[in-house]
Amino acid sequence: MNENIDYESLRRDLIDYFGSAMSSFPIALMDVVNVETASEEELLELAIENGFDLSNYIDHGKTL
Repeated sequence: MNENIDYESLRRDLIDYFGSAMSSFPIALMDVVNVETASEEELLELAIENGFDLSNYIDHGKTL
């Protein structure tokens, strides 16, 4: 499933997601750092664990 995923958009949205929690939970900074340094596989795992719909990140214009 990970082919044709727009990982940059996914990474940006995960950073926004975890970053929004930092105002109430400063420890969320660790999550943001983890997202910034995550591999593509780790991004997919984080997205799935946090209920992201991966179909929103399919880049239909990409080819392998």
